[in-house]
Amino acid sequence: MSKNLVIVESPAKAKTIESYLGSDYTVKSSFGHVRDLPEHDMGVDVEHGFQPSYEISADKVKVITELKKLAKGAEVWLATDDDREGEAISWHLKEALGLPDDTKRIVFREITKTALQKAILKPRTIDVDLVDAQQARRILDRLVGYELSPVLWKKIRIGKSNLSAGRVQSVAVRIIVEREREIEAFNSKGSFKITAHFDLGNGKVLNAELSKNFAAESDAMTFLEKCIGAQFSIKNLEVKPAKKTPAPPFTTSTLQQEASRKLSFSVAQTMTVAQRLYEAGKISYMRTDSTNLSEEALEKAQTQIVKEYGQEYYYKRIFKTKNESAQEAHEAIRPTDFSTLNGSSDRNEQRLYELIWKRAIASQMSDAQLERTTATIAISTTSEELVAQGEVIKFEGFLKVYLESSDDENDEEQKGMLPPLNISQILNLADMKATERFTRNPPRYTEASLVKKLEEMGIGRPSTYAPTISTILRREYVVKEDRLGIDREFREMILTNNKIESKVNKETYGSEKSKLFPTSTGMVVNDFLVNNFEDIVNYSFTAKVEKDFDHIADGTLAWQQMIKSFYTPFQQKLTQVKEQEIDRTLTSRDLGEDPTSGKKISVRIGKYGPYVQIGDAEDEDKPKFASLMKGQLMETIKLEEALELFKLPRTVGLFEESEMIVNIGKFGPYVKHGGKYYSLTKDDDPMAVTEERLIEIIEDKRVIESNRTIKEFAENENAKVLNGRYGPYVAFEKRNLKIPKGTEPASLTYDDVLKMAAEQPEKPAGRGFKKAAPRAAAPRAAAPKAAAPKKEAAPKKAAAKKPAAKKVAKKS
Repeated sequence: MSKNLVIVESPAKAKTIESYLGSDYTVKSSFGHVRDLPEHDMGVDVEHGFQPSYEISADKVKVITELKKLAKGAEVWLATDDDREGEAISWHLKEALGLPDDTKRIVFREITKTALQKAILKPRTIDVDLVDAQQARRILDRLVGYELSPVLWKKIRIGKSNLSAGRVQSVAVRIIVEREREIEAFNSKGSFKITAHFDLGNGKVLNAELSKNFAAESDAMTFLEKCIGAQFSIKNLEVKPAKKTPAPPFTTSTLQQEASRKLSFSVAQTMTVAQRLYEAGKISYMRTDSTNLSEEALEKAQTQIVKEYGQEYYYKRIFKTKNESAQEAHEAIRPTDFSTLNGSSDRNEQRLYELIWKRAIASQMSDAQLERTTATIAISTTSEELVAQGEVIKFEGFLKVYLESSDDENDEEQKGMLPPLNISQILNLADMKATERFTRNPPRYTEASLVKKLEEMGIGRPSTYAPTISTILRREYVVKEDRLGIDREFREMILTNNKIESKVNKETYGSEKSKLFPTSTGMVVNDFLVNNFEDIVNYSFTAKVEKDFDHIADGTLAWQQMIKSFYTPFQQKLTQVKEQEIDRTLTSRDLGEDPTSGKKISVRIGKYGPYVQIGDAEDEDKPKFASLMKGQLMETIKLEEALELFKLPRTVGLFEESEMIVNIGKFGPYVKHGGKYYSLTKDDDPMAVTEERLIEIIEDKRVIESNRTIKEFAENENAKVLNGRYGPYVAFEKRNLKIPKGTEPASLTYDDVLKMAAEQPEKPAGRGFKKAAPRAAAPRAAAPKAAAPKKEAAPKKAAAKKPAAKKVAKKS
């Protein structure tokens, strides 16, 4: 047995570290957190200082047992990540393993041999302030989720009690909802932009434009008429030097934003891939809000830049982080070795590694030197002037490696360089256009721009952005999707050969790619929280809470005091809201009357989402129902659009002598044919899909189904060998059976299936638990158990006694 036991939280991290340490060290993984608040109980003793009750997770019992054996007679080193979450994992390990308070804690921001050797030479003990900060976040989120979610179920009453609220997730939903309403209220205005193209001969063209737009078509026409027969000449040429400066190295949020823009990664995907690169020792720790680079990293970057590009491309920069809470002792995300250009054989890992490498290298390179030219063009018949602009790169500098992208959809393309020009030069007008252009509504959020907004507002921290976005998408408060644009007409007047021609053109606008849209459920929950729990979704309040966590981390605020200041008014508000009448206007809206029957038409939200209803339950005839289509919201749907929904189901021709009937169900649009159902794709409009397209959908599905079935059995039509997502399996009488290893699926007989069914016990319908209680950011919640588990004190700054044996959590 080794004299030293190093415990980390990840198997991949353990493997990398073990390769750097000698035979005197055994490196083992805890596989993440080993303890947490109970799954089916709030686990916080509100009456006694908000003391948490922690349990060893059921799937970590074996891990703890093994670590206890290895820890006997060994020097234990806790080497979890260097942040609050990592500090909390180390503390929970210390408590669960019964380790002394002076157990060695080592931290490092990159997994390299040098970093590990330095860390081992300077061990410390667990920083209880950091533990307290993480614990305060966990407890506060549990209190909000556990106590607020049941109120949502009772007062809104939609779905299967799967509504939830959480501090950061609810604020993120509010941001998206408010942007959607901004867009809905936006009134686009048109104006006319003047552009001119001059033929300079030899295939060269000069493009220019008027610096102002005309609000009225008549004003634009008057200007074009003035230009008939006019002489155009270069009035002035202005050449100015300019420069571009590189962006700082990546923080967590800027990496998430840039990976989204450049690589089309989701925030969660970015963090998963970055985690693998970190654990393989390729990049520094990827959860950071610092733009600082260590002196060692700066020296390595300098060596690489001078070697690859030359001394003139190097310029040392020290970046200061704008975020007040950022720890400058931490580093930005960077390669551990700048001379390594290939970070992984995995495509996505290599793409992200290249992005990190380029950004970090570029941050230490020279400015790009530019020359910007502005040409002013005089018009002989009016005092108005046209302007042409361009730029040329004189020295690439950092642009040789990297240019930061922008998420501003209104940014114009970069200007190209101008052709050679002289003052007083006469220009030959090829054409001049007055084109109608429209103001654009505020853009919807992408994952990247939402992260940027949250960071700007001081809401959340590097470790919270990915789980926050994942939660609101999983809860279906928000959907991420592409949407097609809308056609519209625009007017254009063109002056050529001293004649003006007017015409009407068409363009498509408003197309969306990977944007975040609020759902009707998300809007209803948001409005309920804004109306009744303003603090929970208040931007400045949520940002203040984050600062309080920072004060706890630096030891200037007691975590119990912080929780109490939040919980007391929160509890009072909960009591008030519970006594209020249910606000039905949140979940229903009257649209008008059905022109055919005269019955009331309303839009509502229910178990399977929003729908339109004709009539009431009290009517003699049963009400009619129709689900809303993709992109429709109960808040904005109009009477005419609602009536269109009742044109479904619609019969769209015959195929193989059976009708094809299109409708919308709880899982979206589908076509029913021959007793079977076939889903339409997101690009198929159920109101307009053609007979030919439906036949194509049916035949495509049949091909997929034929490839899915490996074998059928004559003895029982409810027994089949199928290809599934995770490989072949047997579907037998509403059960899925695992195929034994080494067995060829196609060779199975019906007797084999019966034997497998007998040997593999059926899963119980349930284990007697009530609905689960909400976790931190409010996953599925329900009533607590009758008996609360034994309470365990929070970490104290004084040495604590060894904890008693912990209750093991059961999982439902």
